[in-house]
Amino acid sequence: MKHEECQESMRHIGESLKRWRTIAGITADGLAQELGISRDTLSRAERGDLAVSVGTVLDMAADFGLLSKVEAAFDPAQDEIGRIGIAKGLPKRVRRTKEAVPQDWRSSMNWYEGSFVYQIYPLGLTGAPWRNDGSQEGATNNDEHRLLKIVNDGWVDHMKKLGVSCLMLNPVFESDSHGYDTRDYTKVDSRLGTKEDLKAVVDACHEAGIRVLFDAVLNHVGRGFWAFQDVLEKHQQSPYAGWFNIDWNGNSAYNDGFSYETWAGVPELVKLNHGCFELNDYLADVIRGWEADYDIDGLRLDVAYCLDDGYLGYLRQIADGLTAKRGEKFLLLGETMFGDYNRWMNDHACDSVYNYEAYKGLWSSMNAANMHEIAYALERQSGDKPWDLYTGKHLLDFVDNHDVPRIATQLTDKKQLKPLYGLLFGMCGVPCVYYGSEWGIEGVQDYGDHKLRPALDKPEWNDLTDWICALSEARFTTEGAEALCEGDYHELLCQPQQLVFQRAAQGRRVIVAVNASKDPVVLHFDAGCGRAQDLITGEDHDFGAGSEVGPYSCHYWLCER
Repeated sequence: MKHEECQESMRHIGESLKRWRTIAGITADGLAQELGISRDTLSRAERGDLAVSVGTVLDMAADFGLLSKVEAAFDPAQDEIGRIGIAKGLPKRVRRTKEAVPQDWRSSMNWYEGSFVYQIYPLGLTGAPWRNDGSQEGATNNDEHRLLKIVNDGWVDHMKKLGVSCLMLNPVFESDSHGYDTRDYTKVDSRLGTKEDLKAVVDACHEAGIRVLFDAVLNHVGRGFWAFQDVLEKHQQSPYAGWFNIDWNGNSAYNDGFSYETWAGVPELVKLNHGCFELNDYLADVIRGWEADYDIDGLRLDVAYCLDDGYLGYLRQIADGLTAKRGEKFLLLGETMFGDYNRWMNDHACDSVYNYEAYKGLWSSMNAANMHEIAYALERQSGDKPWDLYTGKHLLDFVDNHDVPRIATQLTDKKQLKPLYGLLFGMCGVPCVYYGSEWGIEGVQDYGDHKLRPALDKPEWNDLTDWICALSEARFTTEGAEALCEGDYHELLCQPQQLVFQRAAQGRRVIVAVNASKDPVVLHFDAGCGRAQDLITGEDHDFGAGSEVGPYSCHYWLCER
């Protein structure tokens, strides 16, 4: 049977299976659970996707007594489904484990290393006005307690269903406009709500088993910051003048009668002087207050690459003190862009940093059909060579965030979203997903970045979300979890649109195979064993004579099965 004919037949079979499931009154979730497969695999089977295994299709047909119809559609002597499936009878497949496997390697001190981070930009998601001046430009509702949308509109439930274990909230404290121009570190932004609202969000997350990070903007403040306002009024007589780097002989863009150091030359962002111990003590009290008042689990340090090494060391002392108090890791996650990340990620600085190097390679390898780019970055960062830079460390991996284009916009071929997320959850580091991107929303950068930080009424769920949920389950709840979260990295095969690598820890090996091509391909590499189980689908896999993978696919093969 020709490929086109097979594809058309599979489409008809898939439609029939879906119709019979509907008639039988069985939900997609229920059937997927019964078959021991992911909801994504079921959806693909019902669409007639040729990448779905023979075993899955025959299992579904058997459940509805339709094997005879499938047999009639395929010639046992001429095609794979007939030859392998029906001629030998229904395959005995390794089912996906329905109960999560105990993860004894996890502890209260290494919780971050085995986490799935979800990022929310609250001022955007909740539809707050763009400026904190009483105007309503950009507002999508008049709710004075917008922050509670995260709880009331199902976002906490959505995160839990997705498998998220840590929420990273971008700025929530009083600011002039976008949150990174702080007015008051101790007051919840009036556009979002109250202290009680913020506490309710954190409490709801904790109840769902989700830890929470606050965004700590400690490099600069807005012109509306109360201490800077005092300087504007009293100039050199202000007791807070030393909190900023001021040239009293200059002048600013606002004709203040003095000039001051800014972040990146932006006059609205006034740089703080961390050579002032009084300022640092004040901010230390702020951080301890956040932990005491909201029970947060750590901080994202905005533009950590701009912070003085000595001040980073001081922040680490504060974090270590909170770790000792809590009996579990109080995390410092630093935003970094370039250079050697070890400068900002060490025992005297951050626990983890942003992985912008891999970010670029992830999407650009897909667009350019050049998987060697991301392969080079992964090997350089976490490989098994003595000169690799971050082996054993856990950088924050992402395909988009509130500062860069949405990945569904960035990718030339949107069908590559699935293998790309498969790569994200299979590589070394800690995966992070930006709100809305899990169902494929788009967004480009513009002035104010408002299109990157949209207001959303409620979370959505589709085929892509199903897939990310399945990836999360495979990475964090299966026998291969420790290898995928803690394991080393070893490349097995790299081709223009395919990448295969191994993650191994404590005697467990998981092979990650990514195919970003529109065509199926047979991968030839040394797996070091004969058989494996796909942690995403639960299906048995035989490495003999090569490994055939479908278009736009990703597999996590647990070896030695």
